[in-house]
Amino acid sequence: MTGLVAVIMIFSIPLAGIITSHLQTQTKLKNKRVDTELELEKLKHENFVIETQKMRLELEQLKLADAKKDDHLLLK
Repeated sequence: MTGLVAVIMIFSIPLAGIITSHLQTQTKLKNKRVDTELELEKLKHENFVIETQKMRLELEQLKLADAKKDDHLLLK
């Protein structure tokens, strides 16, 4: 019986180390994935802001062009 306990103890210590190491590796990978996803979301937001500004400028240009066209028609 003592021999069985000794064998279990001998195999359980390396097994616990392997499991712990695996869990640490998995946690590091999850953290890296979350960091990458966060960076992607930041880039998406930055792109959204830039596109919104671009559309705002295009709208302003269209308004100016329409105003210029209206002024031109009024002068005739």
